[in-house]
Amino acid sequence: MRLRSAAAALPSRTVTNADITDLIATHSADSFTGDLDDALRKVDYYLRYAGSASRQWLDQGERPIELLRDAANSALERAQLRPRDIDLLIYTGIGRGFIEPGGAYHTAAALGLDNPHCFDILDACMSWTRAVQVTESLFRTGEFRNALIVNAECNLRWGGVVFPHLFRMPRLEALESTFPAYTLGEAATATVLTAEDNEPWEFRFASRPDLAALCNVTLDGYEGYCEPSNKLAANGVGFFTSYGFEMHEMGAADALGVFDRLEVRTDEVSTLFTHASSKRYWQGMADKVGLGDAVHHVYDRTGNIVSASVPTAIASAIEQDRLRPGDRAVGWVGSAGMSFGAFSFVF
Repeated sequence: MRLRSAAAALPSRTVTNADITDLIATHSADSFTGDLDDALRKVDYYLRYAGSASRQWLDQGERPIELLRDAANSALERAQLRPRDIDLLIYTGIGRGFIEPGGAYHTAAALGLDNPHCFDILDACMSWTRAVQVTESLFRTGEFRNALIVNAECNLRWGGVVFPHLFRMPRLEALESTFPAYTLGEAATATVLTAEDNEPWEFRFASRPDLAALCNVTLDGYEGYCEPSNKLAANGVGFFTSYGFEMHEMGAADALGVFDRLEVRTDEVSTLFTHASSKRYWQGMADKVGLGDAVHHVYDRTGNIVSASVPTAIASAIEQDRLRPGDRAVGWVGSAGMSFGAFSFVF
């Protein structure tokens, strides 16, 4: 399998850390119990400590499908393929407009694809990585030749799972389960994969379902589908709840463990792509495995763009000539679930 191209499209509204604290101040002014100014200083400190500077949000009139179309058209052009050449389309990630049918069908219609096989893969921030692994397996059947993996991680719309609900901070202690919401950005990506003879990809995964309660967006009636936990729906049913500090702490050993199982020599790795949950955290992890100079960050300018993190970083590295044909690259992701993944490929 060969990664032929990757493209990312970011919305036009730039939101700085100062904008985040201003939004929290505006929406929390009448509801906060305690010293709001002190809480805002802590939010600003945590954002800067994580390496955050800005992120992009949809501006008025912008639509996720338009970003997705831009990314897909760019990826197809760079891969020198036409829409009718795509025989497999996978829509992946959290951002979506449909529970039924899969978002892949509406995407195929919007892109004018000619009768591709369509389905969705949903695995939180690991979604894109899972989709790539599934694509490689399907290529081995000989039934597919050209695949397009897309996502539209646009989760900040008014009245959605994050905004403005989680910007109405009730007390300082709420940061434990709301802070990751303030790191989020939006992006759409498209990745073209082809069933060509190339250096084999290597994937390693690990799961920690005992940590499943740490990051969730619940649905009505969720109680009947899980074991009880006081962390589930801590911010309300239907809203994003994420214990990000605990996730980074609890997941470090498993993330390092899954990386150690990769059969790659670090001195052969040109570029490392990680989940964009914290620049400081992943820089520290990269330093521990000897790839501190190879990691290509996007978090400081995109924020946490969920399952779009790795493909956006790949697209950025290609554009900046940091990833060239023949280079070996490594991806490394930690996700809600919790799950951990590491993979290696030659571009």
